[in-house]
Amino acid sequence: MQTSAGLLLHRRRERGLEVLLVHPGGPFWASRDAGAWSIPKGLVEEGEDLLDAARREFEEELGLPAPEGPVAELGEVVLRSRKRVVGFAVAGDIDTDAIVPGTFEMEWPPRSGRTASFPEVDRAAWSTPAEAAERLNPAQVAFVERLEAVLGT
Repeated sequence: MQTSAGLLLHRRRERGLEVLLVHPGGPFWASRDAGAWSIPKGLVEEGEDLLDAARREFEEELGLPAPEGPVAELGEVVLRSRKRVVGFAVAGDIDTDAIVPGTFEMEWPPRSGRTASFPEVDRAAWSTPAEAAERLNPAQVAFVERLEAVLGT
């Protein structure tokens, strides 16, 4: 089973708790919204510390360093694809307009023999827990619920 690690960034605003979510880039996700968003995450390299992997993936996906500070462990979830995702939470604030996503390459269109480059994420947004429940991959909603429990909200 593949393991990914991710970082759930959170902040307090007038409307209450907000979490940072990302929408995956690439042609498969372009027309999907509800249930397609994620926390910034990616595959853990062999022998890599899970939190280090989450911080690395945050920076790779967003082009910004992961905020420092106390980290809350949010446990793990298993996606429908059978990928295991381990989540961590840290308080911080970033300007979503400042994001410079990394890119990946894939054959596109399928079976064309041509390679195209796509952004790892095509957008990021701050969301309330209720908004996150609609946007997130269903298995990852548990991360927001666990964060609320940790914060006592």
